[in-house]
Amino acid sequence: MGTALVYHEDMTAARLLWDDPECEIECPERLTTALERLQQRGLEQRCLRLVAREASEAELGLVHSPEYVALLRGTQALGTRELQALSKQYDAVYLHPSTFHCARLAAGAALQLVDAVLTGAVRNGLALVRPPGHHSQRATANGFCVFNNVAIAAKHAQQKHGLHRILIVDWDIHHGQGVQYIFEDDPSVLYFSWHRYEHGHFWPCLRESDADAVGRGRGLGFTVNLPWNQVGMGNADYVAAFLHVLLPLAFEGGYHLESLSQSVCMMVQALLGDPALPLSGPMEPHGSALESLQCVRAAQAPHWVSLQQQGAAPVLSSGTRCPEGRPSPLPPGEPEFKAVVTQAAAALSSLLDQLRLHPTPPVRVAVALTAPVIGLALPPSVLCEEGSLPQEEMQAWARPHEALAQDEALIALGKVLYLLDRILDGQVSSGTAATPVPAAAATLDVAVRYGLSHGAQRLLCVAVGKLDRPPDLTDDGRNLWLNIGGEEATAPSMFHVSVPLPVTTGGFLSCVLALVLPLAYSFQPDLVLVALGPGHGLPDPQAALLAALLRGPAGGRVFALVDEESTPQLATVLARVLNGEAPPSLGPFSMAAPEDTQALMYLRGRLEPRWKMLQVAAPP
Repeated sequence: MGTALVYHEDMTAARLLWDDPECEIECPERLTTALERLQQRGLEQRCLRLVAREASEAELGLVHSPEYVALLRGTQALGTRELQALSKQYDAVYLHPSTFHCARLAAGAALQLVDAVLTGAVRNGLALVRPPGHHSQRATANGFCVFNNVAIAAKHAQQKHGLHRILIVDWDIHHGQGVQYIFEDDPSVLYFSWHRYEHGHFWPCLRESDADAVGRGRGLGFTVNLPWNQVGMGNADYVAAFLHVLLPLAFEGGYHLESLSQSVCMMVQALLGDPALPLSGPMEPHGSALESLQCVRAAQAPHWVSLQQQGAAPVLSSGTRCPEGRPSPLPPGEPEFKAVVTQAAAALSSLLDQLRLHPTPPVRVAVALTAPVIGLALPPSVLCEEGSLPQEEMQAWARPHEALAQDEALIALGKVLYLLDRILDGQVSSGTAATPVPAAAATLDVAVRYGLSHGAQRLLCVAVGKLDRPPDLTDDGRNLWLNIGGEEATAPSMFHVSVPLPVTTGGFLSCVLALVLPLAYSFQPDLVLVALGPGHGLPDPQAALLAALLRGPAGGRVFALVDEESTPQLATVLARVLNGEAPPSLGPFSMAAPEDTQALMYLRGRLEPRWKMLQVAAPP
């Protein structure tokens, strides 16, 4: 199982045959530039290449009317003037004699990818297609979109593969109103869209693109719109949307060719399991973004227990526009727009610099074991590391700790620090190691101090279980210590946080999404240590999800420490998720206990002034 890339060169055939400044940006180069970049970066070669097929007319009929499909079929025989006249009947659409063929390939590519994933032929994949689809409706082309590829794929997944719950995440500068219309009364499909809105002044300029459009009938709560009302949203704003809206619900651009091709490359890298780049810039959401988040959470709170438990109140303060209130501002003028374009260009240049400065390490994951483990099933690409620090250096680091005096503990420490060195010097992306139970706390203490003295500028330590922060650890802002499993919710400082271990799946998810990840993204570490201490009490799937999600804030540099008495299954699943595989299912969802919710609310209030990613509402 790997990552599929579905494509067909015939999808470049359709092009604009007359002058139309509005439509000229939808060009064949949208595909060819992205494919060329994938090839240049060596990513296409790592994927299983699938040639797209045409969707049948019956498959198109899962979403579109027979009359509309017949109309599009007839465009193959039309001349340029007839095509132009027909195109004018729609909003921002141009037709070409090849449009019907291209659009059937685009929809067919999505169907082919769904089949490949759901039959287990591949783990995941990307369909590289044009024309796009999310604006098209049952009997209407719109916004360059002819057939609604994603909606057809979702219906196909339901009918052919028997899926009961489908999440569609629509990441585009424009709202995908076509998808929303198709599924707005369907509770089996959760549609999430974030888009530029500017209080209704940005295309498609629809009232139903705002946050209070939440679905209809049985589909109430299954349409989620996050409208951006200000241009220039950055990393912090999107991460906040992930943590405070999209992920709590899910646990159940214009066409700039350079940025588009980079986006495609980074998406494929993520699908292949490569670590993401560290996020740059200050991690503090814009006030406008927080207003939008607050509006969405308030509109959705009546329908989602996860938001209710995180304190999303359905009644908003009088100072918040959601959706009526202060008058909508005019769209940005030319000087402001130029400033935004300049900012975007600078951000893209920074991204390209990061791609050069942070190449993918030669080894994605390494495992250091003190003894053979029966039942350990590692992927072939995971390296079993045998190296150790020199004896004298190892003994110097161990000397302050009695628990590290035993040979077994000393040998394990040498392996831990050797692997940590390999991560810090860029030879290995992430790793996991086992430590003797009596030496777990001491090994973690040394690992933190070693990391800070050997290149880590900001180190996040997530300690699960009875692993207290050493009292003499310098509180200089370079180390953030988060203990999950403390006796009570407490924050002795902004860099030392303790929270009791949640007792339910819902409590664990709330802890991770509403506390752990906001702290991690605010802190912006260049190394994360995850330590699962003796008797930590965290089920393997939860431990795997925690490690997987913490790959994001540190650009994939995660080092997981487990005690030697942990199961082989835990060591295996940690290695697999750090290698880019999906974590196992958490099982049935259970609501957070009131005491866990209360603990989170207390800590968020205590920490929010320092760590801005904890914010879920604009300041009064």
